[in-house]
Amino acid sequence: MSDTDDFPTLRATGIGSMPGGDAREAARTVTGTFAGGEGMPYLSELPARGPGADMTGRTAGLLAGLHAQLEPSGWRIADRPGRDMRRAVSWLREDLDALEEYTQGYEGPLKLQVTGVWTLAAALQTRGGEAFLSDAGACRDLAASLAEGLRGHLAEVRRRVPGARLVLQLDEPSLTAVLTGTVRTASGYRTYRAVDRQVVESALREVAAVHDGPVIAHSCAPSVPFSLLRRAGFAGASFDFSLLTEGDDEALGEGVEAGFRLLAGVVPGTDTALSDPAGSVMGVRTWWRRLGLNPGLLPEAVAITPSCGLAGASPGYARAALAHCVRAANSLADNPE
Repeated sequence: MSDTDDFPTLRATGIGSMPGGDAREAARTVTGTFAGGEGMPYLSELPARGPGADMTGRTAGLLAGLHAQLEPSGWRIADRPGRDMRRAVSWLREDLDALEEYTQGYEGPLKLQVTGVWTLAAALQTRGGEAFLSDAGACRDLAASLAEGLRGHLAEVRRRVPGARLVLQLDEPSLTAVLTGTVRTASGYRTYRAVDRQVVESALREVAAVHDGPVIAHSCAPSVPFSLLRRAGFAGASFDFSLLTEGDDEALGEGVEAGFRLLAGVVPGTDTALSDPAGSVMGVRTWWRRLGLNPGLLPEAVAITPSCGLAGASPGYARAALAHCVRAANSLADNPE
C-alpha cells in the first residue's frame, strides 16, 4: 500500500505521454531532463504510434487473464490475445528497452503510468459491447486482473532498473464522471449509472495495494475527488492546476498537512509561448497563501508538471516544457513566498 512517508522529495516531473513514435528519443529527453536530481524521470508513453500505444490498449496489454482487441467502437474483451495485444506488448517492451538503456546506474525515483481501474472500466467493453462500468461483477474482475498484471509490470521494471525507487501513477481522468454518472455509452444516447463511492474506493485501494511504494493518481479533469483518493491509500495526486476551485481548498489543505503530495500541472501541454519560470508558479504561491499553509512546506509538498500529457505537443516544445517545469520548480523552492 502506498505510504506518504516513502514519497521521494522531488521538484518536477512529467505526466507520461510524449509526442512522436521514437522510444529512444523520448527516453533520452525524459532522463536527460530529470535523472540528474532535478526531478523524477518516467517511462514514456507514445500514443501517436497508434492502437495499442493509446492509454486503454497499452494497459489492456498488462491485464492478467483478460485479452482485448480493437473494434470500431473501441477496445473490447476477446477470447484470446490477437494482433492488437501483441502490438501493445511489443511497444511496451520497446519503451522498457529504451528506459533501461538510458537509466544505467541510475538510483532515484522513477515513475510508471498505467490507466486506473475506473477509467479502464469506462473505456473497455465487455463481449456484449457495453463498458465494464455496466456490470459490477465485471468491474471486480477487472480490478483483480489489473492488480495482478501490475505486479508483473512492477517486477519487470525493478529488474531492468534495480536502483530505482518506483512511484506508480494510476491515470484516472474518468474517475469524476464515474462517480457522477456522466460516462456516456458508445451510442452517446445515454449514460451509465453512477458507481457508489465505497465501491469506487475499494477498487482503487485494491489496485494501489499491489505496490509497496508510493502510488499517485492523475486526472486532468475538473473536480478531482482528492479526499476519496487519500482514503484509498494514495500518497498524492497529479492534476491540472488551472481547474482547481475554492471548493477543493479544504480537502487539499487537510491532505497537505497529512503528508499528501501534490503534482501541480501549471505548464501548458501543447505548444505555446512559455512565460518566465517565476510567472508559471505565481498562481501556486497565491493559492498556498490562500490556504494559510507554512511557506516553507511548499517546495516539499508540491512538484511542478505540465498540465496534462505532452502527446499533442511538438517534440521541441515537449523538451522545452519539461525543462521549464524544472526551472519553475526551482523558482518555487528558492522563493516559496
